[in-house]
Amino acid sequence: MKNQQSWPDLDFAFIEDTLATLHQWIQIVGKVRLKTMPWQNHSWHVPLYINSKGFTTNPIPYEGRIFQIDFDFKQHKLFVECSNAGSASMDLYPRTVADFFREFFETLAKLSIRVKIRARPNEIEPAIQIADNTINQSYDKDAAQAIWKALLKANEVFNQFRSDFIGKASPVHLFWGAFDLAVTRFSGNDAPLHHGGMPNVPLEVMQEAYSKEVSSAGFWPGSKDFPYPSFYAYAYPSSAAYGKQEVQPKEAFWSEEMGEFFMKYEEVKHAANPEKMLLSFLQSTYEASVNTSEWNRAKLERS
Repeated sequence: MKNQQSWPDLDFAFIEDTLATLHQWIQIVGKVRLKTMPWQNHSWHVPLYINSKGFTTNPIPYEGRIFQIDFDFKQHKLFVECSNAGSASMDLYPRTVADFFREFFETLAKLSIRVKIRARPNEIEPAIQIADNTINQSYDKDAAQAIWKALLKANEVFNQFRSDFIGKASPVHLFWGAFDLAVTRFSGNDAPLHHGGMPNVPLEVMQEAYSKEVSSAGFWPGSKDFPYPSFYAYAYPSSAAYGKQEVQPKEAFWSEEMGEFFMKYEEVKHAANPEKMLLSFLQSTYEASVNTSEWNRAKLERS
């Protein structure tokens, strides 16, 4: 894999405030996709996707036509394009979540798109009503671009990793609940009933999402409690043996508290070959899953 574009600097202290605001903004857009897309298993109708300019909903069917919403971090605009009614846009700049929410739905209305969402954030604490959130209002253009460019690089490697698996696998997608880019492989085996536990996520959603045995990996830009953008991997269900498996590279580590393997983004960025290093993490953590469970590798992997 040729490295035509370097991995960007991603210091959490620098991106923190923009990340908090952007997290709320993508939830607003994601909730529109949630309300309008046909249901897909494991909530695959919900996420956003990474593209050459930023984040996108991909085409959404609506009343006999199609529309698409795009965050463009090159021009710092949000675009809404409709198959039969042209397009509309709004600027991305420092503004409250409440103000973004108001203008966003005004922009949709210009194209005769009228969608009602549950205007409360998911997987965020405290869960302030979106229309009342005047706390998060930061938007630094360089920070927004750094977040997107890091996701762009991760997206490339995740898609390479996904290509080696011929069993059921998720797309590489951006879940706006936790703001993480994820890719998931499925064994085909049923999984025990999930007990939930994610803030402001209905139990039945979690139970359906984890109804089958999985090995999942992703990238997450960090939080106040763990201010390190990181790659992660986990299995569901998993045994005590899973966390004791040896994984690559040596910079990867197991978190007993989270029940996941982690590798900090900075370790990848500064590696001699970042893509190779990340692929080794993805492959070895997947092998930790299959070696401690009952996956039929002969039928699931490309020979």
